[in-house]
Amino acid sequence: MQTDVRQQTLVAVPPDIESAQAKLIYLSLAVWEGTSVDDLCTELDVEKGAALSILGTLRERGHVERLDGRYRVC
Repeated sequence: MQTDVRQQTLVAVPPDIESAQAKLIYLSLAVWEGTSVDDLCTELDVEKGAALSILGTLRERGHVERLDGRYRVC
């Protein structure tokens, strides 16, 4: 029998991120290492307006950056 070995990455959520949706988006970006808002919305079942608002706040706080239409954790 083969053992399924997966690399685990521990990600700490910054303490100023309080909402569950914001934490979910932050952690997803940390794991996916650069994704579009449309992909986030599809994979997380989050409305685009809510995702854009959260991403804007995360960018203002210096937690997330946007490059070529893709978001990633700083």
